[in-house]
Amino acid sequence: MGVDVAPHPSPNHGPRTDGPTDILLLHYTGMPDHDQALAWLCDPESGVSAHYFVHEDGRTLSLVPEDRRAWHAGRGQWTDMSDVNSRSIGIEIANTGHPGGLPDYPDAQIDALISLCRDIVGRHPIPPHRVLAHSDVAPGRKLDPGEKFPWARLAASGVGHWVEPEPVDAESRAGAAAPAEAVQQWLALYGYGIEITGSFDDQTADVVAAFQRHFRSARVDGIADHSTVATLKKLLQALP
Repeated sequence: MGVDVAPHPSPNHGPRTDGPTDILLLHYTGMPDHDQALAWLCDPESGVSAHYFVHEDGRTLSLVPEDRRAWHAGRGQWTDMSDVNSRSIGIEIANTGHPGGLPDYPDAQIDALISLCRDIVGRHPIPPHRVLAHSDVAPGRKLDPGEKFPWARLAASGVGHWVEPEPVDAESRAGAAAPAEAVQQWLALYGYGIEITGSFDDQTADVVAAFQRHFRSARVDGIADHSTVATLKKLLQALP
């Protein structure tokens, strides 16, 4: 590995099922004490873990070997996959998250994270559009790593899929910019797990909010407005 990573083994892992390791999933710890969060990820009674843990000062720990299935994603879906853990590498980033008021991610931490991510995607068949937030695979259930996470900075360093989001303007505040069925189909085409109901129902609001949290964080409200839909279309056009 080309980055400085210290071992800190967690017993919480198992065998991967068939299929490539082709998703990189980013989390925040969401606990007030980062050391307690690390201890929880290594507690055999917790039933949770991740492959890596990145401290605020950039110190990076390896908890689970990459060829093992860590227990970080829980219930979720991306494209047709419901066992996201078997196909992903999970990174926990020390940050109190929404419960702690969404503090900024320190530069040293993001620099270390970028180095780690670049190393991982260089060794696995993980395309940019499969570098995901926990909230992407579990809309409505998870919010991490949150709307203040610097996705654009990662993309500028070669990690992740990104386009400049369309600005939130008066047109965006006019409500939905496309029929519900079309919005649902576009989100599903990108990879989100969403049922095509033709209605702006609760599940659609959750998925739209997850999309906004990652790709159009200026306003996270679950409304498929002009800015959100235009950003989504640009991302689809930029797919390989």
